[in-house]
Amino acid sequence: MTSLDAVRSEPRVAKLGAELGSRSAVEVDNPSAQRAAVAILVRLGDGDEPEVFFIRRATFEGDPWSGQIAFPGGREENQDDTLAATAMRETLEETGIDLGECGELIGVLDDLHSQIVRLPSIVVRPFVFLVARCADLVLSSEVADCFWVPMTALLDRSMWRNATVRAGGREVSTVAFHHRDFVVWGMTERILSGMLALVG
Repeated sequence: MTSLDAVRSEPRVAKLGAELGSRSAVEVDNPSAQRAAVAILVRLGDGDEPEVFFIRRATFEGDPWSGQIAFPGGREENQDDTLAATAMRETLEETGIDLGECGELIGVLDDLHSQIVRLPSIVVRPFVFLVARCADLVLSSEVADCFWVPMTALLDRSMWRNATVRAGGREVSTVAFHHRDFVVWGMTERILSGMLALVG
């Protein structure tokens, strides 16, 4: 069983933790925007390789983020004391992963807001969690699939190239991370890039 100590001490994870601990995240103050939070989960996979968790959102008519690759998370609700609590609640609801039981919050990345005018105004705060062995995943109806991606693949610059995607009812060309049969783009790509920049 992988312990949180083992995850914490892996060199790339240790560097990520140190970088997060030495900086202050930029917070966006926009009272007119909805607030949301996501959880970036990092664990040790085969060969003690750090891995990052992604979900594929289910497809729903009228949902602008339908079918996209994302981190677990969602909008702040009244019962959430903090945005970290939002990230933890949404992760539990969407995947069955209880970060209060098997996770450790190690830092926060900069707030980001949607860059597409036609989408709802929303500010997202990303939280980075280390996770040890968790209970079996239980995906909600909002999640079509989930998977872990090795950090080595995420840091491979050859996997980052342009992609044509649909956003706000039109096609746009954007930088994306390509892995197997999916692409990571948009706000998820910006969050991921921000985290990887700290790993080096």
